[in-house]
Amino acid sequence: MSTGKIIVILLLCICTLSFGEACAEEARTVRTIVKELAMYYGTYGEEADQKVIELLSELKALSPETGEKWEAIMNLWKSAEYEPEIYEGVLPEGLPETDELCLVVLGFQLNPDGSMRDELVERLKVALASARKYPEALVICTGGGTASGNKEATEAGRMAEWLIQNGLEPQRVIVEDRSMTTAQNAVYSLRILSEQYPQVKQLAIISSDYHIATGIILFGAEAILTAKKPGEETISVVSNAAWRAPSGTLSRMFQAGALIELSGDIETAYDVYYENYDIHELPELTTTAAETDKSNP
Repeated sequence: MSTGKIIVILLLCICTLSFGEACAEEARTVRTIVKELAMYYGTYGEEADQKVIELLSELKALSPETGEKWEAIMNLWKSAEYEPEIYEGVLPEGLPETDELCLVVLGFQLNPDGSMRDELVERLKVALASARKYPEALVICTGGGTASGNKEATEAGRMAEWLIQNGLEPQRVIVEDRSMTTAQNAVYSLRILSEQYPQVKQLAIISSDYHIATGIILFGAEAILTAKKPGEETISVVSNAAWRAPSGTLSRMFQAGALIELSGDIETAYDVYYENYDIHELPELTTTAAETDKSNP
């Protein structure tokens, strides 16, 4: 082979390598970094702190505003995992005595015929006691159609019916019946509150005890993502009340998947859910609340 041909081949190789590096650089999008951020912390917890710092620095360099938001979300995630005090049975004292407060009652998968499982009823008992303690607070029931044999039934619809039948004033009850995941609970509920109930500034999460931290993380994260910048959220999670379930867990990896869903990466989120949990059938990817990416892919 002549010297000229060897030089041409070497130049082609160099160009190919350079093009590959450029493509790899372009592939480091906001969505990619957020996915790595959530997956690293979801997998390793505090052992991933150094990697989290590195990824947040990379994200801030790519998009300062988005980087600041995800730094706030990571701080929230860590604190909600280890620090929240969970109140059994009813909300604590000291919350607003006005409709500035909204109780968020998280749904639970329905029986195939559309009736509520015992765990959801127990959550509603906590919600009703808390609503009676704070008679001016609004109550949003959140959860979509998870009854395999009854497409008309929704978690939120059944929850609202139960609360009203048990004495809660209908005008206090808000129904969010589109969501199929906890992340979507947060997206759709906050959208309804911001558009129709702007007086609401504080939220209290009501669920089973093992679900409280996840609710705090996701509603807090969605409030951060939809704010102009961290610290300017128009709504915040300030308290909780829980039913102590005899069993049930949600791992850090589930929370990672849910945060990835909030970022707009639905496909990865569903992979995480299906890999780690036996959950109800999820909707088509194109119909989800988080399909509009909040993090500029």
